[in-house]
Amino acid sequence: MAWDEWEQLKADVAESGSTGTQLNQLAADGGGGGGSADDLVVNQDDLGAVGHDAFTLYEDLRTGTDIAGASINKDGAGSTMQAAASLKAHGFAMGSALELTVDVWTSQSKAVLQACAHISNHLDFSKKLHAEDDAKIAAVLRSRDGMAESVSELSKYFK
Repeated sequence: MAWDEWEQLKADVAESGSTGTQLNQLAADGGGGGGSADDLVVNQDDLGAVGHDAFTLYEDLRTGTDIAGASINKDGAGSTMQAAASLKAHGFAMGSALELTVDVWTSQSKAVLQACAHISNHLDFSKKLHAEDDAKIAAVLRSRDGMAESVSELSKYFK
């Protein structure tokens, strides 16, 4: 069925004589959806919550995904790798497949762990950096009474 559909699509293109690539893009007047600067607000609590969730996921994955190291024997092989070795020793092809599965699982688990760690660390860093920036800006921008300018007051300058 899919092959017939593909052949029909190719025939339609050949008939129309158009083989060029079409890129969808925004109109020349710019704008990405008509949002305002107010739509781009991220609160410190939001950054902290996402960073905390990434750290929690990291910890859960770190402690729960190590099938290669579960029930390690004196040679340093986990129970799954021990089973793979035993299957291979008895001539079962499944032993090699199980060994490969553990290797791929371990590799993928480490990649997800690294991604979670990067997200958590980056958001923690961003939260700290932006808090410092906010404090510097607040020290410079003061209203007549000496208090920091409110966001609604500042947004009047950008209309």
